[in-house]
Amino acid sequence: MHPKINLLAFAAHPDDVEISASGTLIKHKKSGLTTGIIDLTRGELGTRGSAEIRTEETANSSALLQLDVRENLDLKDGFFEYTEENLKAVARCIRKYRPEIVLCNSVKDRHPDHGKAHKLVADACFLAGLVKIEISDEQGHDLKAWRPKAVYAYIQEVYIEPDFVIDVTDFWDERTKSLLSFKSQFFNPDSKEPETPISTLSFLQLIEGRSIQFGRYIGVKNAEGYNVVRPAGVNLFTDLI
Repeated sequence: MHPKINLLAFAAHPDDVEISASGTLIKHKKSGLTTGIIDLTRGELGTRGSAEIRTEETANSSALLQLDVRENLDLKDGFFEYTEENLKAVARCIRKYRPEIVLCNSVKDRHPDHGKAHKLVADACFLAGLVKIEISDEQGHDLKAWRPKAVYAYIQEVYIEPDFVIDVTDFWDERTKSLLSFKSQFFNPDSKEPETPISTLSFLQLIEGRSIQFGRYIGVKNAEGYNVVRPAGVNLFTDLI
């Protein structure tokens, strides 16, 4: 029996969630919920590091985030497409882990994989709930239809006005440690590898500055922003406060 994961985040590349939504995962984990990440690719086309290095870094970050599950679907970095096979690969994870809430990449961003991953995951969340689509797990056991109650997209490098933000002030140091587990990717003054848009000190400053900006919306120091892909129902307006 596969464990039920309350909050399941999908990412085009290892470190996407760490950049944009790791404080949210830590907060929900510490509230008693189960959390997980599904990486679509190994980020093997990244200028710095390698797939092997990023796999090790992913394990280190996962431990810091105290995830209940983390998988990699081994889709082709830069070249994965919107296909039946890939939709079913994502839907398989949704049926296996039966999340109430799914997080996915931003609808648009600097890296084209992010927008592609957004559509792939968002549509797979719907298809996973169709009973006539037959999907089995890795052992060949049939997986029952399941559709998350809500799907939200975390905001990445390109600014998008958030529909809501989550206070992560108390978890900022922990989420930063998880991000910096990806030593090959982010600012390191001793690195001899080529500089990339995300390896600069200014990129880390952008991440923190964005969190401060979002935090100001609700009167806290740090927050992470989200857009609604599939709305969740509430009973009263006060449930949103």
